[in-house]
Amino acid sequence: MSKAIVLYLHVHQPYRVRHYTIFDAGVDHQYFAAPYQDRTSNERIMHKVAEKSYLPTNRRLLELLQKHPEFKLSMSITGTVLEQMEAWSPESLASFQALTATGRVEIVAETYHHSLAFFYSRSEFERQVNMHREKVQTLFGQTPKVFRNTELAYNNDLAYWADKAGYKGILAEGWDKVLDWRSPNFVYQPTYTDNIRLLMKNYRLSDDIAFRFGDQSWVGWPLTADKFAHWLNESGDATNFNLFMDYETFGEHQWDESGIFGFLEHLPGEWLKKHGNAFMTVSEAIDNFVPVDRVDMPYTVTWADSERDLSAWLGNSMQSSAITALYGLEQQILATEDLSLIEDWRKLQTSDHFYYMCTKWFNDGDIHAYFSPYENPYDAFIAFMNAWHDVRFRLAAKGVGV
Repeated sequence: MSKAIVLYLHVHQPYRVRHYTIFDAGVDHQYFAAPYQDRTSNERIMHKVAEKSYLPTNRRLLELLQKHPEFKLSMSITGTVLEQMEAWSPESLASFQALTATGRVEIVAETYHHSLAFFYSRSEFERQVNMHREKVQTLFGQTPKVFRNTELAYNNDLAYWADKAGYKGILAEGWDKVLDWRSPNFVYQPTYTDNIRLLMKNYRLSDDIAFRFGDQSWVGWPLTADKFAHWLNESGDATNFNLFMDYETFGEHQWDESGIFGFLEHLPGEWLKKHGNAFMTVSEAIDNFVPVDRVDMPYTVTWADSERDLSAWLGNSMQSSAITALYGLEQQILATEDLSLIEDWRKLQTSDHFYYMCTKWFNDGDIHAYFSPYENPYDAFIAFMNAWHDVRFRLAAKGVGV
């Protein structure tokens, strides 16, 4: 039986709220335009990530696609990062378009603004999914067939929605408490669905690359491509190894000096040495392998933190009050038909804003702090709520009561 690596990479950058004070509210409506040298400058961060990750990674991926006709991968790219590439790094956008032009890179569907709208407003969620599909069609000429929700936040209701929406597949975290004795290395079918298939992340293998690769105290260090391929070849029963991770794993989270690019360059060759080994896009894995079981997930599981739930975004009172206040404005915001106001409201929905407000400690807390442009979670909350107050001011100026 053939075995396939299903490599899926997620590309995203938010519009970070600048250090927006209460004195700005009602006066300055530019929430996302920080000075270039500021830690919250979206333009500066885009340039940095493009230089360290997007451009060097895409250059290597294109070379691999040209060298190995069997090499394939999938990715999702949020609307917010695509907008920033268009504005500040058109060469990055062109490099992603060059990858998809090979016909062996599949784009996965998601929400345009990387939001948690599914849990707060189904209508807003569907609007953002439609916006994302149109953006992908415009820039890449693809219509996504497989869906992933923000932060792989998944439950039975989402699978049911995606099945009815016509997607052939959906992605989720292969969390032990859900899989129990089963392996993530197979295709599954969600409960209460008719047609859709489920691909679940092998978090151990994925995290070996995404988190542990540069850790010299890790028992598996140094991780080489031949060692990793050997692990997969010796894994016994399996059809598909679902390696899901952030795109910025390459060059940003794991720096060039760690050897991560060398690992990427050698992995296809090492894996394809063995007869029957393959690379597949998410759609190809769904088309080629029969589901081995149904998976029931009545509660929400994500790919973040040790709990694998929504607590990274909604675990404290700051987070829950901020997101509830934001979605509480939906009807009034949409009623204005003010495209600028609606767009600012949607940018504030991006899950990163609530992630920055997380107050967890220890390893999870360290990860949150690493990704945050703020000194602490309280600064993130204050800046966000000041922007929210200004949104209410703009509504009042239009004669809309809130």
